[in-house]
Parts: sequence; structure tokens; C-alpha cells
Amino acid sequence: MSQTNNTPIIYAGLDIAKATIALHIAGQPTTTTLANTKTGHSQLLKLLTKHPNIHVVCEASGGYERGVFERLSAATIPATILNPRQSYHFAKSLGGRAKTDPLDARLLSLYGQKIQPRATTPRTPQERALCELIRHRRSLQQALIAQNQSLQQIQFAPLRRQLKALLRQMETRLANIEVLIKNQQKADHQLQAKSQRLAQVSGVGELSALSLLAEMPELGALKSKQAAALAGLAPYARESGAWRGRRRIQAGRPAVRRILYMAALSASRHHRALSAFYQRLRAAGKPFKVAITALMRKLLILLNLALKSPNLSLVN
Repeated sequence: MSQTNNTPIIYAGLDIAKATIALHIAGQPTTTTLANTKTGHSQLLKLLTKHPNIHVVCEASGGYERGVFERLSAATIPATILNPRQSYHFAKSLGGRAKTDPLDARLLSLYGQKIQPRATTPRTPQERALCELIRHRRSLQQALIAQNQSLQQIQFAPLRRQLKALLRQMETRLANIEVLIKNQQKADHQLQAKSQRLAQVSGVGELSALSLLAEMPELGALKSKQAAALAGLAPYARESGAWRGRRRIQAGRPAVRRILYMAALSASRHHRALSAFYQRLRAAGKPFKVAITALMRKLLILLNLALKSPNLSLVN
């Protein structure tokens, strides 16, 4: 265990499901199961606050962890939200195969003891609202694409009329969501300044900038390598002895990569320096996927630097 003010940190593992929370506190023989409700959250806080220097470790679980994390943050209890892949590989390294909620809770508390992860920075209410709006907009866009594709295959006239009416409703909803996003931006001066700063880079539209800030609020407070790794754009070596494999990106945040992909496509045509960089890679024989990924990484580093250094010239 690490030490803080001469008091050892006690790691608590939480396995969070839709209806339940399994809690295991390091050093205790049993695991406690609580309801994933407001009442259950209050009971959880009572159990945790009995221990000084408690640090909670849980996994991202499709949003079921958000209510718990917000209560922990309000109670100033540090908590780390892991990518499930991290705990999965940790379990494999221990040779574990069985999987139950109590076992997963024990595994997460052990992860805390061995790895001593940093606490996840809680988002402000404004950041959470923007993130929800951006994600809902993206799901609506995906649904619109799917329904338009369905319309192309349908010949029965009454069904086509119904589907067209549905598409009009979805387009109206999408427009309303974009108005709410704009309102959220105007209400938050810091968000407005950041998004306008990012949009100064050719290839990055205002909605792309807002989407990036929603999915990566750490932008501007990271080192270049940290930003690339967090987005899953840092290439990792694959070498063994004399063998040298092709470097590959992995893990990170897929939503950030989707935003950067579209922005990089535009930047490859409209941003003078980035376009020249991309064309050099293509001229050197790099495949499209390799070149565009390198451009995404370079664009992200530029955007991170733009927020970190407000006086930096962004002349394209």
C-alpha cells in the first residue's frame, strides 16, 4: 500500500452492475452486495467512510458506474474508473478464470494495491451535460444513417411514407440537440473559449471541437505522449529478438479517434502543414491507414498544444 500522511491507503474494489454493487475492501474477508440505487449509494458511503484514506477502484460498465462515481466525488472519496481491458489483463496475469461479482470486486481491490492507480478526475456538471448531448447527437446520426439505408431497400409505398416521416422527426430531434449544444457552449465561457481556439485549426469544425472537449476534457493539460496514449494513437513496438513487427496503436478512447479521423480527413486537404505532412507519408509509400493515423496523432498533439499555449500561432 502507498502512504499518504503516514496513513496507508486502503483500496476498495467495486464491481458495478445495473442493479447491484459488490464491494470488497482490502484486508477484509468478506464482500458486501448493495443495491445500485440512491439508498445503496448512501449505504456504500457509510461503509467506506469508516476507513481513513480509502481509494475506490471500479470499471467503466456502460454508464452504470456514473451515479456511484458522482456520489463518491461529492463525498471527496478518490476513485479510479478503469477501462475493463486493464482489469481483464490484470486478471489474466494472475491466472484467474472464474468470474463472479464478488470475485471481480476482490480483483479490483487487489489491482489498487498492486498498481496504485491515479484517481479519475470528476467532471463538472457542465462537462457531463455536454458529454451527454454529444453522445446523444452521435447516436441519432448513426440511427439516421441506418434508417436512410433501410429506406433505399423498401419499395412498399405505405411503409416508405412512414419511414420518411420518422426520418423527418429524427432530423428535427438532431437539430434540437445541436441547439442545446450551442446553448451549453454559450453558457460556459471557458468551454466557448476552448472550442473557438480549437476551431482555429483548419479541418476542425466547431462541433468537432466541442465533441473532442466532451470526450477528452483533459486536452490542454497533457504532455504530447500522454495525449496520444489517452486517445489510443500512440504506436507500440512489437519486437522479439531480431524480429521487428509493425507498430500498432491500441486501447485508448474510440470516440476521440472517430472525431479525429473526420477532422484529419479535412485537415489533409485544407491545412497547409498537415496536408504536406500527410502527402509526404503517402509519397513515401505509407498505406492510407498508416498515414491518416499518423496525421490524427499529429493533429491531436497540435490541438493539445493550442490549448496549453494560448499565444501559439495557429496559422495554417
